[in-house]
Amino acid sequence: MALLDGEVYEAYRTELLNRYRQLLRTLGNRITKEKTAKIREAFDFAARAHEGTFRKSGEPYIFHPLAVAQIAVGELGLGSTSVISALLHDVVEDTDVTLDEIERRFGPKVADIINGLTKISVVFEAVDNSSIQAENFKKMLLTLGEDLRVILIKLCDRLHNMRTLGSVSENTKLKIASETMYIYAPLAHRLGLNAIKTEMEDLALKFTDPSVYREISSKIAESKLSRQRYIREFIEPIKETLNASGLNIHEIKGRPKSIYSIHKKMLKQGIPFEEVYDAFAIRIIVDSPINQEKTDCWRVYSIISDSYQTHESRLRDWLSRPKNNGYSALHTTVLGPKGRWVEVQIRSKRMDEIAERGLAAHWRYKAIHNEDVPPTPQDQAFDHWLDAVKETLDNNDLSALDLVNEFKNTLLGEDIYVFTPKGAVKSFPMGSIALDFGFSIHTEVGLKTLGAKVNNKLVPISHELKNGDIVEILTTTKYRATQHWLGIVKTGRSKSKIREFLRDEKTKQSGRGRQIMERMFQKHAINFTDKNIKLLNKHYGYTHSSEFFHAVADGQIRMNKELLLEILQKDKNKDSVVPTTKDGVNKSPENIRKKAAQIVFGEDYDLPYSLARCCNPLPGEPIFGFITVGEGVKIHRTTCPNASKLMSQYGYRIIPATWRSVYETAFDAHISVRGIDDVGIVSKIADIISKDMEVNMKSINIKAHDDGTFGGQIEVLVRNSEDLQLLCDRIKSTHKHIEVSRIEGK
Repeated sequence: MALLDGEVYEAYRTELLNRYRQLLRTLGNRITKEKTAKIREAFDFAARAHEGTFRKSGEPYIFHPLAVAQIAVGELGLGSTSVISALLHDVVEDTDVTLDEIERRFGPKVADIINGLTKISVVFEAVDNSSIQAENFKKMLLTLGEDLRVILIKLCDRLHNMRTLGSVSENTKLKIASETMYIYAPLAHRLGLNAIKTEMEDLALKFTDPSVYREISSKIAESKLSRQRYIREFIEPIKETLNASGLNIHEIKGRPKSIYSIHKKMLKQGIPFEEVYDAFAIRIIVDSPINQEKTDCWRVYSIISDSYQTHESRLRDWLSRPKNNGYSALHTTVLGPKGRWVEVQIRSKRMDEIAERGLAAHWRYKAIHNEDVPPTPQDQAFDHWLDAVKETLDNNDLSALDLVNEFKNTLLGEDIYVFTPKGAVKSFPMGSIALDFGFSIHTEVGLKTLGAKVNNKLVPISHELKNGDIVEILTTTKYRATQHWLGIVKTGRSKSKIREFLRDEKTKQSGRGRQIMERMFQKHAINFTDKNIKLLNKHYGYTHSSEFFHAVADGQIRMNKELLLEILQKDKNKDSVVPTTKDGVNKSPENIRKKAAQIVFGEDYDLPYSLARCCNPLPGEPIFGFITVGEGVKIHRTTCPNASKLMSQYGYRIIPATWRSVYETAFDAHISVRGIDDVGIVSKIADIISKDMEVNMKSINIKAHDDGTFGGQIEVLVRNSEDLQLLCDRIKSTHKHIEVSRIEGK
């Protein structure tokens, strides 16, 4: 190796061979001697291609593709073609090796996978031509239908990058972690790769909110012994019955929920770690033949429900209808020892492997046992999803960012299942509305939808559908689609058909507006020229003539002869009007207050900025800057609800930012309080804020409710996040049954 000599080089070679041998041991006896020889050839080829290059951590670069191959085999159970592709996945992008050379040495299938992986790497890069970015993203998604291994290896690559993210800059950490949360973790979930999805989410939290990550992980570690004791107590009453039942119980184990999912539950419910009752679940795995799995799982459920009281509203039957990512199991929540609610997951050994390794494990299982078995619900669900992906890709009107958003919002979430009045089943992304159902029947039905009957009750087109709903669409004879519809529908098909209709209508409307202007020009003996139309566009602030004509036809623009002549005769050299918003507020960058005494930009940028209202960052909280168009830099918290989207889609507009150590200004913060009502509680809270803490209270709105509780909001001015946390803690101390939390986006 060019940059390593003597003993260092020998140590490197020893470590490299050890890692390679570990990869072969993981593959075991699954591959032939011929395939082993091909893997060795790929390993040697990659080692030579990456010779002399190092990662940010300082380790030789070849260790990275070896690690990706190890994840592909050890954690996903992929085979020799995937191993070869993983070993070579960066050679075309990072070295002088060409795809033609890869194809000559390793065949067309490996070359196709490498080509797909190379394209994926530029999906989120900032490129000037958005059509190129859209095309790259489309090609990435098309690989789902052509060869799933491209996506699987990419997910292994991203997982290893996340595991070794500690050696890059803070800004890069935030960008990669946010990008992972925005696209890659949901994609892993959609493909049923639960273990990869969970680890990605936990690692992303580790780098975006390290203090929260450390706090929860340490509490999980501290509770490990008590958790194990509790699991033994839970199993004891049912162990004998399970053994006597004749069921082949493969394993009973307890597993803590992921750090990220616990954090999400704490935020959603506004509770501390100690009050997350389902911080762990008990999993019972039964070893059954495939035709006996469902029956055996229900037998296990029967034994558990005989021993423990079940929570009726918490039964989840994914045996009858598996999730759209292939997940199949039976979940129930029971009242265990010491009066604790415990989630119990019941699944077969095959289901357990699919739950961790996703559809890749499902397909491999089918190939091993019988390639000719009929399609399962898992197969059908995935095929339906692929059809939805392809339908989204067929929409050529979507920009690159629209395409990413469409994929993220409608194709990576959970599905719901609803019925037509005749009993046909249709699946939709969670959050879909009655109008989406209309478009799923036919475009004409969707465009003419007036309302719907859901479970025989009249509902508006915006009614959100739920699992099991029976839906009947009510139509009129006229088209009713408006721009507003684009903001409420959920599915890609609905949006595509509405856009297509509105575009056609806009073209017709623009034509009518053009005719109106032609007649006006003719009436007043004015030449109808492109030059004069451009002057009108400029005056009214339109970029394209079609937009101007559309506004004329809509009645948004009205003019008489005097106004028309005044616009056309205006001095063309005068400066244009300063851009304003609809409410007339000047939004030019120079009018945004600079607060140089509070924010320091990482590379000495001298830009005007303002605090983002979606997360209202406070001094002391980790922040970043986002360069907007026309509004200077917006300062967001790294944990802002919009951070993942901004960093993953606009990474080139992110700049590092930190707070100065001295703050001269107080900042707005909103807090929510609720709890059991008590005499004088509002007065106590007000005294703590104004007298004890000497915090300026801008407003307080707290009401008592008929059910004996109270709740409301308080707006205060604080210096930093520590002051706000201290204030919340002090308010909590006023009463045993009171909850206090910060309100986001105020």
